[in-house]
Amino acid sequence: MAPKSFRFDINGLRAWAVLAVVLFHFDPAWLPGGFAGVDIFFVISGFLMTGIIFRGIENGSFSLAKFYRDRAARLIPALSVLCGLLLIFGAVFLYPTDFEVLGKHVFASLGFFSNLVYWQEAGYFDVASHEKWLLHTWSLSVEWQFYILYPLALISLSRFLSLNKLRWLLLVGTLVAFLFGCLASYQWTNAAYFLLPTRAWEMMLGGLAFAFPVRFSPKKSIALEVTGFALIAVSILAIDSETAWPGYLAAIPTIGAYLVIVAHRQHSPLTNNALFQRIGKHSYSIYLWHWPIIVFGHHFDLDNWWMVGLPLSFLFGWLSYRYIESFKISERSRFRRALISKPTWSVLAPGTLGMLVYATNGAGAMLPQQIIDLQQMANSSPYRDRCHVSEYQAPEASCAYFAPKVTWAVLGDSHTVELAYALAQELKKNGEGLKHFSFSSCPPSFGQGADFSRCSGWYDEAVAYIADNPDITHVVIAHRWSLALWGDNIDSYPEVPAQQASSTTRAIASAIDETVRALSKTKERVFVMYPVPELGDKVHDLIYDAHRQDAPLDRIRGTTLDYYQKRNKFILDHFDRARYPENARFIKPADTFCDSTYCYAVKDGQTLYFDDDHPSLTGAGILAKQILSAETLVSRN
Repeated sequence: MAPKSFRFDINGLRAWAVLAVVLFHFDPAWLPGGFAGVDIFFVISGFLMTGIIFRGIENGSFSLAKFYRDRAARLIPALSVLCGLLLIFGAVFLYPTDFEVLGKHVFASLGFFSNLVYWQEAGYFDVASHEKWLLHTWSLSVEWQFYILYPLALISLSRFLSLNKLRWLLLVGTLVAFLFGCLASYQWTNAAYFLLPTRAWEMMLGGLAFAFPVRFSPKKSIALEVTGFALIAVSILAIDSETAWPGYLAAIPTIGAYLVIVAHRQHSPLTNNALFQRIGKHSYSIYLWHWPIIVFGHHFDLDNWWMVGLPLSFLFGWLSYRYIESFKISERSRFRRALISKPTWSVLAPGTLGMLVYATNGAGAMLPQQIIDLQQMANSSPYRDRCHVSEYQAPEASCAYFAPKVTWAVLGDSHTVELAYALAQELKKNGEGLKHFSFSSCPPSFGQGADFSRCSGWYDEAVAYIADNPDITHVVIAHRWSLALWGDNIDSYPEVPAQQASSTTRAIASAIDETVRALSKTKERVFVMYPVPELGDKVHDLIYDAHRQDAPLDRIRGTTLDYYQKRNKFILDHFDRARYPENARFIKPADTFCDSTYCYAVKDGQTLYFDDDHPSLTGAGILAKQILSAETLVSRN
């Protein structure tokens, strides 16, 4: 039986939040703004934590150690079990590099700094996010960081201010933090999504619901609750992942949650019904389990996985709640001390193991050695996280590789990262260095105006910087051209979208041409990379499938040459017709990655990719030698 102080309305609101998140993650088309469920959780958390702290300060009974211990006992055990089971799964089914990444993410999740790790990796809505088994723990890290700092700040201020003044200071702080979050969401999109400074206002907003209690008549309470749920419904139905978040629009679901909390309707059918009360009670465990279950389906390419994954999410959520979250040990038990220290030891075991897996580069993976060897060749640049940007960075701050005499530049999107590293490795043999300019998912944007893409300003500045730098004499331009033109291929493969010319495709083609011409004016040589063949699946899965089917592993097909030509018809035709200056040269990856029938994921025992479209360092090394061979031939002529 729930205690008299139990908030059935808040428990039901948790159900709304977790359902929004889970349905969005299984299929964003169902609830395009379902990710706002996390923001609702933040408001709820802020309300509850502020109540604990304010009441403790008012009564003179607040214990910081107990506060931290209670929060740890709530969050850590279920998370630790999940992490431990994922490490066991990863040892059996994941390649060493994937297992290594999982180890890093386990360590970061249990250390509650995973939001910092994911900030530096793929964005929350990127395709690559479905390869991160613990991506959803970023929100737990934000909450824990808030739990650490928030009571410290309130306790310190309470020594100088009365509780009445403290609550008004909380109001001002919430407004200031909200304004900062709005600004940051447009200036530093990825950082704003993941980091505490831009999320704190949501939890502080929940704190205001406690700090400024208001009583309403039954009719007004109903109106407030209905308005709150209307705002939540609008946000999860009308907002989508293209929205800068948490910008000013994040006020819609958070104010909605605030209104539901202050309405305080304990017997509302919208929250206090048997289904929502049960889901709300299990919401934390459901949230923990649903994302790894989704990644499992994605990892094994299971069709219609939601039909199995959704029920499993709720089943595992119930099991986790029943046997981990709500597990109690008698006060008389000799394991009482173990209960008190449960958060500590439950972190140490999987956390330490995760750190060891990461430190030993995925040691412990149990797949056959030949598979492991191929997988180890599916490697990305060690400079990817440090030198590849997803937000504006001044071109002069771009990375320079391996030699002080920088004579080469590589420009483009994420498809240049490994190429830049591999080319620089070759160039340093002659004492030449390279400067690398890449922006994530950036379409060719030169000269198209500031509103054309989120990287337009960066692109113009990068081209100008390269063109004006007299030391740089050679430039390589590479993009995943057809991604910019038609979008990703992985979900529709082997279908090819209708390639109809539009204002956008014409603008991209113009941007490519103007970039080549602008750089050709001041450079000895400009190399333009034809499309790198995209695979129909991740290279890891293609390798594993070949192994499972007992097929040769030294030559694994990725796709057909016919698919490559159809998928890239627009850009291939454009380059074939282009009349660029004499010092511009084309490099054709299909000449080395394909034969007359197929394009390969593994060729001559070498793994050419590290995912489904980016060349691995091995593949990039082959392309780098193509470039240098072309330059040598030109120089001889």
